[in-house]
Amino acid sequence: MHPLITGNTRIYGLIGDPLKSAKSPMLLNRLFAEAQTDAVCIPLEVGTQGLAEFVKGARAVRNLAGLLVTMPHKQTMLDVVDILHPTARQVGAINVVRCDKDGRWEGAVFDGLGCVLGMQRQGVCVLGKSVLLVGAGGSGRAIAFAVAAAGARSLIISDLDPHRAADLAQNAGKEGLCDVQAGPADPAGHDIVINATPLGMNPDDPMPIEAEHLTPAMVVVDIITRSEPTALLQAAQARGCKTLDGQPMHLGQALLALGFLGFKDIKRRYSSGL
Repeated sequence: MHPLITGNTRIYGLIGDPLKSAKSPMLLNRLFAEAQTDAVCIPLEVGTQGLAEFVKGARAVRNLAGLLVTMPHKQTMLDVVDILHPTARQVGAINVVRCDKDGRWEGAVFDGLGCVLGMQRQGVCVLGKSVLLVGAGGSGRAIAFAVAAAGARSLIISDLDPHRAADLAQNAGKEGLCDVQAGPADPAGHDIVINATPLGMNPDDPMPIEAEHLTPAMVVVDIITRSEPTALLQAAQARGCKTLDGQPMHLGQALLALGFLGFKDIKRRYSSGL
């Protein structure tokens, strides 16, 4: 049970549109309740046209301690905050904002680091592995930088827009010693396959990769969070692959965001226990 909201309760908002399937408020409020922390996370549905007006009002709310940011605001929030965390500068997006007591807002992004952390917590390490990443959009971009920095041997980035994939490969290739290239969505020869596209959210979506090339030694990660496995995960499971859905990434993001927002005690408590 969540503790009663008091006059000292710190407020954290999730802004985006739509938010019907958002899981962050439920997860964060559970973590707050279990840690008996006087804080609450609430969904705030803000459309593209309303962002500027929302920010103007939100800056006047002195007990607003932070914001979680989802689509369509991850890129536009870059122009709203006062300080860019190194992750936000690198990726070019924001998914969490810390509202400091001095009135300054600092934005960071933990999509990629959360994905790598989530995999590690499930026993999947990218160090020295060959990784295929499908999708060079917002989440895919963050994942590419995080995978390269985590010590992957090689990373192939595939996207419907080959120019976007090539641009991301060039930039992510500057991280560590990972060999990063743009290439086809073919899992053959890779150790880990990550789907960072929305393909799979709907039953009639096409497969994001050539699933017939999956082998039992591969790990397949689909960052989509659904109650039922996506078609990709079902195909991977049928071929004997270890599979992960979006839940480990979601939890990894939450733990990193909580640390950034100042809840280091919660992060330490749950980093090894959840």
